[in-house]
Amino acid sequence: MTQLTILDSILGGLVLSISALFMLFGIGKLSGISGIFYNLKNIKSPSEYWRGLFILGLVISPFFAHFLGFSLPSSIDVSWSAIIIGGLLVGIGTRVGSGCTSGHGICGIGRLSVRSLVATIIFMSTAVITVFIVNNLLSSTV
Repeated sequence: MTQLTILDSILGGLVLSISALFMLFGIGKLSGISGIFYNLKNIKSPSEYWRGLFILGLVISPFFAHFLGFSLPSSIDVSWSAIIIGGLLVGIGTRVGSGCTSGHGICGIGRLSVRSLVATIIFMSTAVITVFIVNNLLSSTV
């Protein structure tokens, strides 16, 4: 597996920023993925089909990344139960926090929202604490 570089991180940030700007200025919507996914059930007219296309793009884009020279993980070293529990916790967190890291962290902070800044600090702090617990406390007990 190749190491990520600072250049990879900058490129990823630029792609996310540009796509968020296209969403905001193109169709006047924030690219908060949890909100887009949640509102898929509310599609009532063709003007709202963008939601399904947005999610479809997220699902199929890794398949195209290979053709652009990016390598993808061939396996995930986590149990299915951990993936399911993690997914449920993320889903609950996005409902409680009224959004996800893409909505708050990219779009909200970019719009200078104090609420989004606080939410992002909580998201990131929780992530750091979780990684510490999993890597230092739980891994030694297994």
